This record gives sequence, C-alpha cells and structure tokens, in this order.
Amino acid sequence: MQSLQQKASEWSGVSTADAFAIDDANLFNKLGLQTFVTLSTNFYNRVYDDEEEWFRSIFATSEKENAIQNQYEFLVQRMGGPTLYSQRRGHPALIARHRPFPVTHQAADRWLYHMGQALDSSIPDIDDDDSKIKLMNFFRHTAYFLVAGVEQKDQNLHTPCKDAALKQHPCKNF
Repeated sequence: MQSLQQKASEWSGVSTADAFAIDDANLFNKLGLQTFVTLSTNFYNRVYDDEEEWFRSIFATSEKENAIQNQYEFLVQRMGGPTLYSQRRGHPALIARHRPFPVTHQAADRWLYHMGQALDSSIPDIDDDDSKIKLMNFFRHTAYFLVAGVEQKDQNLHTPCKDAALKQHPCKNF
C-alpha cells in the first residue's frame, strides 16, 4: 500500500523532495510576516467569493477572519518563522483538522487555483520565481496529502498512532 506522501506525490505531480524544498530556505525570513498575512487574506477573500456554491460550502462553518489567522500562522511557522500556530492551537495535525471537510481531488484543484491566484497577487515583486515555485510545490503536495488522508479515513483504514492515548495528543483533539 502506498504511503500518504507517495499518493500526494503521484496525484500532485510534485516529488516529496520538491515539496519540502521549503525546508532548505527560510521563506519567512525572505518574505516576512506581512507576505503570509496578505497571502492568506487574498486567498480566503477568493474562497469566500468563489462562484461555485459546492466549494464555498466547504468553508461555511468557518469564520473568515479565523481561517485567515489559522492559515497565516501555520504558514509562518511552516516556512521557518515563529511557532504562532502551535502556541495558539497546538500541533497542526493537518489531516485530523481537515477530516470533517469533503477534501476531494476536485476541492484540492479549486483550492490550488485560488492559492495560485492569491500567490501571484501577494508576492508580485520577487525578483526570481524561486520562492513562488517552492510555495506552490508545497501547496500542491500538501493539498493532495490531505486528499489522501481524508480518503484513508473514509476507507476506515486509519489506526490510531502509538501516542493517541495521550490526553494532549493531536489524535485526541478531533
């Protein structure tokens, strides 16, 4: 059976090495906090104004301002900045946090469309495209990683990890 990372690479067309090239460059230091706030704001403005009702409905139970904050704090942390997200919300546990939502291939494609548009409008002045490429590779791989994780849940293949019995473990939070 393929791992979630292998499925994500296959479905996204992005190798794990390319997806995690962000770990070789501190994009937080390069781009700064405001870039991630702007990116997340532009992204969620697009999502909440999406013409497709099925896509907007995925986000219907989330307050837009909270979604923006969650995303930019996660991105800041993941891109080498301070651990804002974990300090406020705990372990990111992306699959567990996205399990309640219909994360499908179609939804991932739509999400990536909006993220690409938001990225282009949020980081227009970068001299080279290296940061944008690294971010989009990470986003593509991660979107399909979530699809694979949710599909695995839907197939009842998830078994709790060895630490799931711990009170504060991410598997217990959802």
